[in-house]
Amino acid sequence: MTFVQVIDCKTRRYDDMNRLMDDWVAATEGKRTATHSIVGRDHTDNDHYVEIIEFPSYAKAMENSNLPETNRIFEEMVALCDGMPTFTDLDVVRDEQLNKATARRFYEEVAMGGDLDLVDELFTADYRDHDIVKAEETTVGSDVIKQDVAGWRDAFDFTFTLESELAEGDQVCALWTWRGTHQGDFMGLQPTGQEVSMRGTTVWRFDDGKICEGWWTYDLLGLLRQLGAVSS
Repeated sequence: MTFVQVIDCKTRRYDDMNRLMDDWVAATEGKRTATHSIVGRDHTDNDHYVEIIEFPSYAKAMENSNLPETNRIFEEMVALCDGMPTFTDLDVVRDEQLNKATARRFYEEVAMGGDLDLVDELFTADYRDHDIVKAEETTVGSDVIKQDVAGWRDAFDFTFTLESELAEGDQVCALWTWRGTHQGDFMGLQPTGQEVSMRGTTVWRFDDGKICEGWWTYDLLGLLRQLGAVSS
């Protein structure tokens, strides 16, 4: 279970504190078990700071706490604070990256489920699409997604398996495996009934909770080989 530690402190020497944290990151390279750190400053109190540190588990957090470098940095941190920092230990019971959830809805409900009306809810009207299949470098508009999904669904009975989703800032990167049965015209190829598969990635960019841009990369050549359109 993911574990989070919240450190709450007050200091008038945040620049020194920040350099101290940089020292800790450098000193624990290859040894620390922390995976993510966020520092926030109180909007109404410039001397009030909260750090949120994420670990894979409570046991890993304890390993991190027992590092000599962690103990040394903690003692120096206390000296920079106005009073003793407070610690809150949390077992994470829900972790939902909302943009990742929206991306999953595209694969599950739009691409596989065929709900093209949902595109207007998930995508901005001026959505920009970058796809290796298209001659144009960029196509614009949410209708692009509707047309693409309809075309692929006409050509194949397919499923997506999301292998992983990584989110950072306003972007989500999805690594997926696509499997389908060729049942309709695809790039001029008449149906073969061939079962095919390919792997690919899509990087989605979000604006106000909607997908505003997408970059598709996948093994089209491998797909065409499986369909007998090109030689191995």
